[in-house]
Amino acid sequence: MLLGNTSREKKLPTSATIHNPQKQTYSLPTLISYWIGPVLIVTCHIGSLLAFSTGLSLGAWTWIVFLYWIRMLAITGIYHRLLTHKAYSSPAPVKWIGSIIASSAGQMGPNWWKAHHEEHHRFTDKPQDPHSSVRGIQWSHYQWLLSSNFLPTKLPTDVEQDIVLKTIDRLHFVPTLALGLLSYAIGGLEYLAAFFVSTTILFHGVALVNSACHKFGTTPFETGDFSKNNGVVAVLTLGEGWHNCHHAFPWSARQGITLENNGVKHLPDFTFEFIKVLQSVGLASKVKLPSDQDVLAASAK
Repeated sequence: MLLGNTSREKKLPTSATIHNPQKQTYSLPTLISYWIGPVLIVTCHIGSLLAFSTGLSLGAWTWIVFLYWIRMLAITGIYHRLLTHKAYSSPAPVKWIGSIIASSAGQMGPNWWKAHHEEHHRFTDKPQDPHSSVRGIQWSHYQWLLSSNFLPTKLPTDVEQDIVLKTIDRLHFVPTLALGLLSYAIGGLEYLAAFFVSTTILFHGVALVNSACHKFGTTPFETGDFSKNNGVVAVLTLGEGWHNCHHAFPWSARQGITLENNGVKHLPDFTFEFIKVLQSVGLASKVKLPSDQDVLAASAK
């Protein structure tokens, strides 16, 4: 059964009342591991140019779409809604397998990912926000990844205590490289180019939530920040573009919620549908949803 949540999550204090915690010290192997991430993303952007030489057949385009879809779903459904916000519960193997798939996107491991996203929510659009939209759309889209903000202030304790998730995090680049090799084994340079193209598009799809969803869209909910609901980004990110709703109810398994004619309206949210499928086969439980009363009370009007 989907659980209603009758009280809104307590708002975190603003940056004016929170002091930055002491910056975590990273070991040299972890630093090397983490900085491989931006190198892989830059490599995929450059590698995408290979497609102009090889061309892309229907099969290669199918591979591009499949890799985009499955990895985006792992980021949204596992990294974001399960590990970071605990919007539902799931057995450990779901977390592990989902995190391996998500890390193959070249967007780092679960510990790094959760650490940054928690900081984003804690200091949304404030100076301490690692990808604050106040610094401009280019900063929030990609420039922050090439700065000192790339290293999280502190890695989350819960995922650090899971030795499997910690291992996936430190070896996040292995699934990415393995997927590139698999692509080459399937179809040679053409499919390797398809892997590069899919990974590059996926990077920008996720980044649009940080950039476009804090600049363009609607604000049905009062959140105290610049988060927006953006339908185009929601389609590209399987539901993550309903960002204003997410900032109003970060713990909600469903982000596709808005207000219309003084009532609650549900919006397309493929990631939530995925969670419901997991629930139907016993792989998801304790699914959190705001009640209609909570949604109406959060109205920005």
